[in-house]
Amino acid sequence: MLKALAVVCVISGIVIGLMFLEKYVKATVPVAEVDLELAGVPLWASEELKEKVRTAAIGKAGNDSGEDIALSVRRNLEQRTAWLDDVKVRSTYDRLRVEGRWRKPIGLVKFGRLKFYVDTERVVLDYVPLPELPIVEIKGLPPITKSPPTGEVWQRDDLAAAVTILDRLDHMDKTLTPDKPLLNEIDRIDVSNFNGRHNDRDAHIILYSKDNTQIIWGAELGKWQQHLESTDEEKLASLYGYYKDYGTLSGIVRYINLNVPRDKIPLPIDKY
Repeated sequence: MLKALAVVCVISGIVIGLMFLEKYVKATVPVAEVDLELAGVPLWASEELKEKVRTAAIGKAGNDSGEDIALSVRRNLEQRTAWLDDVKVRSTYDRLRVEGRWRKPIGLVKFGRLKFYVDTERVVLDYVPLPELPIVEIKGLPPITKSPPTGEVWQRDDLAAAVTILDRLDHMDKTLTPDKPLLNEIDRIDVSNFNGRHNDRDAHIILYSKDNTQIIWGAELGKWQQHLESTDEEKLASLYGYYKDYGTLSGIVRYINLNVPRDKIPLPIDKY
């Protein structure tokens, strides 16, 4: 009985000790000395981006107030970086596990020295080189002198039109061309004539391949009927039909016109 009681006491002591150790780590160990694990990191995230997120997580976190380290790290991530959304931080006796939804940039905006990304929700993200991700430059936006706040949605109709098209192309790539995404061949999308603000007779939106081939899109998504253009579905089918037939958007023609209705001009989709 005494031996059994002794074993129970030892086990209880170990459990209590581990609980105390975990609370000790949470309350007293500096964040910089705790192993920080980033969970669910996408393949396109560069080492520079991951280090940027880790630095934001550590921030100026300290334990002078006895605050839980996990809460401190979560607050830092929510306040100091926009790259992670819906952040959760779990702590154990030897590490912190950071979970969340990584925001994927889809468009690059540049004004002189200003340079930043936007994702599909038009959330502004600070610039970090991401060589593994096809990111299309968005041109033709009216100039600004100050970057919009990082982490906030940039409310612009012309930006929304560009992002919506790029997002649709991204979905098409995942479905039709996952091994060779069409977006890899797109250099920029130009919305300078959005809604015909310079000339209503000219194409409102134009994409350019990396060899400067024009891809004439036309009106923003959902507005094709107002300008007697081909439907959005026909434009996408025509573009991907051409891409399937030739294997590239570059070096074949000077421009690809997507906005002429199919009943007027035969399109590559006839073979798709």
